[in-house]
Amino acid sequence: MVMRAKRPAQTDSKVHGAGPIAVLVIHGPNLNLLGEREPEVYGRTRLADIDRDLKSLGRELKMNVETYQSNSEGAIVDRIQKARGKSDVILINPGGYTHTSVAIRDAILGVGIPVIEVHLSNVYRRERFRHRSLIADIAHGRIMGFGAESYHLALRAARAVAESARPRGK
Repeated sequence: MVMRAKRPAQTDSKVHGAGPIAVLVIHGPNLNLLGEREPEVYGRTRLADIDRDLKSLGRELKMNVETYQSNSEGAIVDRIQKARGKSDVILINPGGYTHTSVAIRDAILGVGIPVIEVHLSNVYRRERFRHRSLIADIAHGRIMGFGAESYHLALRAARAVAESARPRGK
């Protein structure tokens, strides 16, 4: 029998306190239609472009960025739970689930990973039902209203959040 030493996961900086900061970006329902769906509200930038730009900015900032999109609430809950012990910060645009999903809220609370809520549009300039977020009070912060740039701002904020949580001297 050959015994192999376990290699620590490259993105496991939360556990080890060293190495690149690991950020999981979760895009909720209908964000796969960015660039086509209501461009007057959400802009013309496609989700693939946002993901590519986030990964590029992540490399500049010495961060590992993983992106994920699902239209399914349960799949989003599963992905949040899978991030436990692997991600330092989660950026999440819960889309329509922002206003309705206790399950996503509970998953965020359950994993204990700092979360930054992101929205392309300024939800307070839209319909009243969009003003309520079920995760706003448990999020480290919220960034909205800057289109695709909201994600870039959130990624920069994620670096500061993760660095402040790391033990000094690491």
